[in-house]
Amino acid sequence: MSNPPLTIVIPVYNEGANFRALWGELASGITTPFAALVVYDFDGDNTLPVAGEVIAGGETRIKLVKNAYGRGVTNAIKTGLEAVDSGPVLVTMADLSDDMTQVDQMYELYRQGFDLVCGSRYMKGGKLIGGPFLKQLMSRMSGLTLHYLRGVPTHDATNSFKLYDAAMVRELRVESVAGFELGLELTVKAFLQGYRIAELPSVWRDRTAGTSRFRVLHWLPHYLKWYFYAFRPKRAARNPATREG
Repeated sequence: MSNPPLTIVIPVYNEGANFRALWGELASGITTPFAALVVYDFDGDNTLPVAGEVIAGGETRIKLVKNAYGRGVTNAIKTGLEAVDSGPVLVTMADLSDDMTQVDQMYELYRQGFDLVCGSRYMKGGKLIGGPFLKQLMSRMSGLTLHYLRGVPTHDATNSFKLYDAAMVRELRVESVAGFELGLELTVKAFLQGYRIAELPSVWRDRTAGTSRFRVLHWLPHYLKWYFYAFRPKRAARNPATREG
């Protein structure tokens, strides 16, 4: 049996209260065949028994993967991305913040030859609902200034809700070590290396259960590193990829 054309990486940290609802949104909102890698930090994570019940109920698309690099969302995403040899990989959080009805459109843009497809809260049609004011301000300002001042082809470079070409990720090599900086790092590196980037409007809503792990002041230096990295010289655009499926 061949692998599904899409892999979804879901980093989790005690998301037992959210996981069933998340899986319901994935199953009902995505028509593209997919497999899901649920990446957890520690064996006592309360997501695991809930995910285990879903699997025991006959769900074959879920694979539980332990974080290979130590605790933290960046290490979890890195573990998931590196587990995929080729094809498109979507990263989404388990907190029900992202709009899964956009995933089929993201996959279609990938098939058209884009190497990175970004969900964008700050382009026309996008929306951000709730969340801390400082977090909103920082992500909006960084995304819009990178777009208008540097020409990065997304209004929302810091958003974690992105679809990546696995081969591109391997070539770019993840260096991030803290927070949610990984999405910004890969977007900036893909832009500078001439990969094709697309965006589409997405809606983000603040979590209703569980605890956020976003720590603005602790992670700010890491975000600034990749923000200023974007102003390095850029290579010529690559030819679009030809993809089947």
